[in-house]
Amino acid sequence: MLTIPVYNPAGERIGEETIDPTDFGGAINKQLLHDVVLMHLAARRVGTVNTRGRADVAGSGKKLFRQKGTGNARVGAKRTNKRKGGGVAFARRNRDYRYSMPKKAVRAAVRMALLSKFQDHQALVLDGLALEQPRTREVARALGAIRRPDLSEREATESVGESRAQARKRTLERRSVLIGLPAHDPIFHRSARNIEGVKVAPVAEFNTYDILRQRYLVLTREALATLKEQVKVKVKPQPARRAAVAAQPPARGEGPPPESSES
Repeated sequence: MLTIPVYNPAGERIGEETIDPTDFGGAINKQLLHDVVLMHLAARRVGTVNTRGRADVAGSGKKLFRQKGTGNARVGAKRTNKRKGGGVAFARRNRDYRYSMPKKAVRAAVRMALLSKFQDHQALVLDGLALEQPRTREVARALGAIRRPDLSEREATESVGESRAQARKRTLERRSVLIGLPAHDPIFHRSARNIEGVKVAPVAEFNTYDILRQRYLVLTREALATLKEQVKVKVKPQPARRAAVAAQPPARGEGPPPESSES
């Protein structure tokens, strides 16, 4: 079992939560995480580049002058890429870079990314931060009070007369943080959206890229409970698809064996 520290908005450790690694896959497949992250990056890529080739520029396709007898170097049409105003060689066109992977692989990668945060001690639970109206100051104050959960003994040692900047290095202030909520909360989102490096999202919308890109994962107690229930749900195949596959005729040479006649 893995333990996750629980902090209050004042930065005090008030308890801990336990996580079963088997619910999150039990092991981490780095190659799968790499493949899914590349898929998310490809989906975010903007393919609006467009350059004009030989077929797009104005000009005749006629050969400028005859091949021999003029004393000049041999030339072709006016729209070649070797002339000013001509088309671009290997012109780039608008395209969509996105592609998809199996849903089970994507879901497994999300669980592995969460497990990596739990194993690397980069996750914690924030309890007691209730906002009735948008207050960026409250969220920033809480992040500035909570200590980083992955501090080593040398980094956690406090020196006498240290500056405020040195003490700030031990907290989540000015760190990349992903805050997980049980559901969409517009008040909390408006409270944290202006803090640099902080991203807020419901646990149902977590993806592998966002989890790995942000260094620390901060969950509320309700979000952690929702996440535990979510990872226990197993994906079942669609019954309609099973019926459609069963209704397909057998392939050639794969029919039922012929009945043997007894003499």
